[in-house]
Amino acid sequence: MFRSLAVSALLIGACAAWGQEKPTVIPPPAAGEAHASGASEKADLAGGCYWGTQGIFEHVKGVKRVVAGFTGGHSDDDGGAESVMITFDPKVISYGQLLQIFFSVVHDPTQLNRQGPDVGAGYRSDIFYMSDEQRRIAQAYIAQLGRAKAFPKPIVTRVDAFTAFNQVDLSQQDFMIKNPHLDYIEVNDVPKLASLKRLFPDAYRSLPRQYQ
Repeated sequence: MFRSLAVSALLIGACAAWGQEKPTVIPPPAAGEAHASGASEKADLAGGCYWGTQGIFEHVKGVKRVVAGFTGGHSDDDGGAESVMITFDPKVISYGQLLQIFFSVVHDPTQLNRQGPDVGAGYRSDIFYMSDEQRRIAQAYIAQLGRAKAFPKPIVTRVDAFTAFNQVDLSQQDFMIKNPHLDYIEVNDVPKLASLKRLFPDAYRSLPRQYQ
């Protein structure tokens, strides 16, 4: 399992050009986790456009698969949140460490119902817990970051019970891998990937674990 690091958050949008703000250093999760017993677990996270969220987590060691889709609906207009379903090996990376990357690199957890220029509830910051243990870890970590004033504004990330995940079609899967030179990928997501490599060197995987 990779070592815990104090890391910085790049506060940038996921789907369109947006200015990059000053990084914010955050601590790793303090809450303990139950001993990993299974070969794999799942995490469902929403942090803006799923293109970038999927693309970043595909480069994390211990992640077996990342699927882009919507949780709680089928689109941005019916209550769904753009999200990713992550299958990971808890013996390599913990749920708490996934959350550290989520808050540090993937998105800005202080933006309410938006990420950069992408506005609407579909782009909300949301953690969909799939067990009481995940709920406990997520809530404890958000409280920890709040007490530490890790961000200049309050965290607005929701913690909701998982309901249903609806994956998007193949044209939307691995979008960052397929379109590395698209303007908004280069402006928004390539810097995030560089931050993942720099801030989490023990967790970074150069070759992504692709959906297809």
